[in-house]
This record gives sequence, C-alpha cells and structure tokens, in this order.
Amino acid sequence: MQFPRIRIVRHKTEGESVTISNHIEKIREGLRRGTFTSEAAVSQGILLPALHELGWPVFDTNVVVPEFSLEGRRVDFALCHPPSRPSVFVEVKKVGLSEGADRQLFEYAFHLGMPMAILTDGQEWSFYLPGEQGRYDERRVYKLDLLERDIEESANRLERYLSYERVCSGEALKAARSDYQNVARDREIEAALPRAWALLLEEPDSLLLELLAEKVEDLCGYKPDLDLCSKFLSRSQKQGMDVAPTQPPMSGPKQHTPKGRDRTTQSRTIENFSFVFDGKTYQAGSAREVMVKVFQLLAEADDGFLERFASRKHGKKRRYISRDRKDLYPGHPDLAEEHSIEFVPGWWLGTNYSRSNIQRILELALEVAQPNIRASIRVNVK
Repeated sequence: MQFPRIRIVRHKTEGESVTISNHIEKIREGLRRGTFTSEAAVSQGILLPALHELGWPVFDTNVVVPEFSLEGRRVDFALCHPPSRPSVFVEVKKVGLSEGADRQLFEYAFHLGMPMAILTDGQEWSFYLPGEQGRYDERRVYKLDLLERDIEESANRLERYLSYERVCSGEALKAARSDYQNVARDREIEAALPRAWALLLEEPDSLLLELLAEKVEDLCGYKPDLDLCSKFLSRSQKQGMDVAPTQPPMSGPKQHTPKGRDRTTQSRTIENFSFVFDGKTYQAGSAREVMVKVFQLLAEADDGFLERFASRKHGKKRRYISRDRKDLYPGHPDLAEEHSIEFVPGWWLGTNYSRSNIQRILELALEVAQPNIRASIRVNVK
C-alpha cells in the first residue's frame, strides 16, 4: 500500500534570523577553538546545522542528499527541489583547505547544468554561478568569511542564497544573479581597496614582507630581516608612504647574504624575551625561540592541541604548523628547508616570520588552547 507524500512547509518566523545568528556565533567560537578538525566535522558541526536553521529538512535524504554521485563524479551534498532533483551543489573541505578546490566542483556542476554551487570549509563560504562567464573566481557571487564578517551580515547572506524557501521559490538564484550583475560590487571593491592596503601595512602578511625583503636584496645586495621590513611598512603608513631614502645609497659591489644564514643575526641588537607558563618563567633569545617553546609546551600539556591548531585557517597560503614540511611554504622549498623546525616529533613549524606575525600566531595558539591552559600562560613578543 502506497501512502501519499506529505510535504511539510516551514514558514519563516520573526525569530529565524536570531536562530541562524546564534548558530553562527557557535560556529565562530568553535572555529577559534579549532574544534572542527576534519571535513566530516565541518559537515556535521557546521553545514548540516546551518541548513537546518535555514529551513532544510536535513533528515530527508531525497532533499539533502549526501555523497551525490552521477556518471562517476561525486559531490558532498546536493540540495534538491523537487526531491531528488538537485538545485544546489555543496562541496565541503577541511578548515583552511578550500584553496583551489573550486575546479572539481565546477567541472561537475557545469557538466550537470547546476545553477548554483557552494564551496565551504566552514569558515569561508563561496557562492558560485557555474553557468556565468569568466574564470572560476569571476563566477563567484560572494565570499563570506564567518570570522571576518559580522554575525548580522553573515546571517543575511546565508538566508539570501541558501534558505530553503528562497531556493524552492527561485528567489535565491534570482538574488545571486542580480548580485553578480550589480555594478555596486565594483564600487564596494574600490572603496575597500585603500582600507585593505592600510590593513596590509598595519599587520603585513609574511608573504608581503618576504616580497619586500627580496626586492631590497635585488636592489642593494643585502636581504633585510623581516622585522625591519615590518617596521618600515609601519613607519611608511604613518608618514603617508613617504619612502624617500634617508641615507645616500651605499657604493661598492653588491654583497649577498650567505645562503642558510639565520636572518635574525643580521644587523640585530641582541634582545631578551621571557614568558610565563604554569607559574614558571622561561627565557628566550628571540621571538622565534618564544614561539617554538610555547608550541612545545602546549603540545606537551594538551594532546589534542596540535590537531586543533592545524585545523584552523592560517595564513593566506601558508600553514603555520604541519606534518608535511612542504606545506609551510607552498612553492618555496628553499624556505621550507632553511626556515622550519621539527619542534616535536612529526610536526614542523615555520620560523620565517616577523615579530608581529609571531605575536598573531601565538594569539591564535592561545585561542585554540584549552581554557585552563590558556589561563596559565602570559606571553607577549611585541
């Protein structure tokens, strides 16, 4: 005997945005602690609860289809309307590892004529229209970072592109296409460029500092320490980027720093650093030594710390720690060889960072550490 299919319609209530906002806040807390250590954790702890709050019947595998497969291809989730007919593909990656994963998703989505595709590592959500023109990144409607955007903006974007009712009615796709074509996006980018540049100068990523150091070496033969580059950028920002040389250029032939020489020994005043861990004071000769020792102590005190920290999003492309040394400096095997240390067996830590970078890495480590351990440590290398 066949029973008629019962369709449950979930109407949006006044409190719905509050509910998804609460979930986003929980996600942010979990991301900061490094709770989501695998793709499965991102799927079960972030994506599926978010879909539930957005109205999707996550227990109906004809609507939210896991491991959707067709013609030898597979995508993590297919969101269907009507049931068993995909409307949105969702590909899930481990936190911090979504870079470059759009190609596989696009090939599948485009092949099946999928109007919308989403790539997420839990922290970053990229919404794509595969059928539009241009490179993969040019067909991205919006990139949402749950730790960078405020909660209200994050909730609004998720509801706009991913709420069950809006996907079923076609409003989500209509909104995505409108946003894709909206020239206001270009104006927002132009408005954000000066602020983005100012933030880069204020807290420069190690890749920016490395590029500056290499260019200085090209010009004069000496490769400066990354701390010196960081101070220069900070001073230039305060002076309105007046970068005129304060001293005449040196004469004579170029002299190159011998390969493999530790940059911390170049034109640096010897400094003493110390930090407190579990009531004991530790001494170090540099910020890098502080970083290495803190990571060793945290790994010893907390068995799960390294896996949780590794699951966090790190630099733009680099990984601060990794089991594979090459992941620390993608595309730069020379840096991986010269500026990394196996601080505990099986784990590598990059050391080619300025003092301000190291401070941020340590702050990230303390976010991930267990509360009782976090309360027992005091460290500052600024």
